[in-house]
Amino acid sequence: MPSITFKETPVTLMDSPVQTGDTAPDFTVLATDLSEVSLSDFKGKKKLISVVPSIDTGVCDQQTRRFNEEAAQLEDAEVITISVDLPFAQRRWCAAAGIENAHVFSDHRDLDFGKKFGAAIKEMRLLARSIFVVDRNGKVSYTEYVPEVTNHPDYDAAIEAVKAAE
Repeated sequence: MPSITFKETPVTLMDSPVQTGDTAPDFTVLATDLSEVSLSDFKGKKKLISVVPSIDTGVCDQQTRRFNEEAAQLEDAEVITISVDLPFAQRRWCAAAGIENAHVFSDHRDLDFGKKFGAAIKEMRLLARSIFVVDRNGKVSYTEYVPEVTNHPDYDAAIEAVKAAE
């Protein structure tokens, strides 16, 4: 179990984290139009899943913008950002930020993604900052649970992992 802190205070992840080599669990989240979206909707494509606590905060904003920019350069890969923000707030933020290359989804309804990937923070009902790369065959080929939720992930390692994924 990764050791995670939020502003240097230890927090508890609700379930076991996924590991490199695991089959990625399917999950259901909400799109900004409230439609349901599942990981299986992206079957056959490489996926970079960028997880942020709240899209409307500094580091989360930067992370989402960075991966949106990187998505334009990635071949046969989908960039998916997931937070627990309400879909309406995500839609407003994406419009203001000009997010066009990445998908942004909400895990607000039931934390299905957060629980299945071991990224839901029990004390806060937020998601721990994390990155997952899932290959075309549904295997997790890269994971990063950022130890301090307010810090940035390793962007370069995540981009290299999605490029290297089968």
